[in-house]
Parts: sequence; structure tokens; C-alpha cells
Amino acid sequence: MKKNKLFLLTSLLLMVTMTAFAQKEKKEIRTGNDRYEKGNYSDAETEYRKALEKNQSSYPGTYNLGGALYRQKKFDEAVQQYQQSIERTTDPKEKASSYHNLGNSMVKAQKYAESIDAYKKALKLNPADNDTRYNLAYAQAMLRKQQEQQQQDQQNQNQNQDQKNKDQKNQQNKDQQKKDQQNQDQKSQDQKNKEQQKINRKKRLNNLRFLKKMLNVC
Repeated sequence: MKKNKLFLLTSLLLMVTMTAFAQKEKKEIRTGNDRYEKGNYSDAETEYRKALEKNQSSYPGTYNLGGALYRQKKFDEAVQQYQQSIERTTDPKEKASSYHNLGNSMVKAQKYAESIDAYKKALKLNPADNDTRYNLAYAQAMLRKQQEQQQQDQQNQNQNQDQKNKDQKNQQNKDQQKKDQQNQDQKSQDQKNKEQQKINRKKRLNNLRFLKKMLNVC
């Protein structure tokens, strides 16, 4: 994937043509660029933020801040800065560059649909940018892969739910069979108890008859 472009010489050239107020953030942007080139992205971020405190509408400050955040893997924050940088320039190439890096940040955040939109806007402004065209194709491929994975996950989830429902139904059937067997056993036991009671009554009756007969004999 194309690396985030750092607004170096271009930003300094722009500073020459800006207003006196805009000149105030020139030092911080230059220092931030130096920190960025040395890989000190956190320090670069600090300098770019200082530049924006002096001139909130600075395109170089906003754009470069996005790059420093991107390098620190703060992709959501980078997205915000690139979106703001688009609003802070009227130059088509600068807008295209912002859209390109906005797309990169979206890809890193796995927001592929949004990245595709950003790359398309970049290409509309700069149709000759093959790097953006490559990134667009990459994002489109990643979106298809993501959608396929989501479909597979949904299919697996449905299968798991079906299996869960099947297992639950089987367990319910087993529980019902167990309950039916218990009821049947209880009925059998009740029947045995009744038969035993009949036998016991008959025995008692016979005993009474025998006792009565013995008394009569006496």
C-alpha cells in the first residue's frame, strides 16, 4: 500500500504565499516534519498540533497531523484529520492526496467500503494516480473477502443455532421419554400396590373366618 505522503517541501512553499498569520505555524510544521522524518511520530504530532493552535485552518498542519497519527496506528484520529484537510484546501491535487490517505486510514481501520469511496474521489481529482488505483483494487478485494467472511460467519452461526435447536429438541424428547417412563413405572407400582392390598385384605378376611370358626368350636 502506498505510504502516507508527508507534506514537506510543498508545505514550505505554500507557507511563503500565505498570509502573515499563517507564517506563525511555519516553524512548528518544519520541526514536525523533521521529527517525522526521524521516526519520532509522537513528537511530530505535538509540533503539528502546536501549528494548528496558531492557525486552525492550516492545510499542511492538518494533513501532516493525519500522517503522524497514521504512523502511530491512531487510524480513527487520522481519518478525522484527513477529512478536515479536505475542507481546508481548494487545490485538486491536495484534495486528491488527502482522499488517498483517508482511504489508507480507512483500510487500516478495516472500513473497506468507506476507503473505496475515498479512493474513487481521489481518482476523480487525479485520474493519473496509479498508486490510488492500486489501493482501490486492494480495498475492493478486501471488501469482498470481508463480506465472504461475514457470510461464512453468519452461515456458521446459523448452523450452530440449528444444531443447538436440534440438541435442545433431542433433550426435550429424552426428558419427555423419561417422564413417560416414570409415569408408566408409577402406574405399574400403583397397580402392584392395589393387588397387594387385595391380597392383604383377603388374608385378613381368611384369618377372621378362621378365628371365628375356632371360637365356635370352643
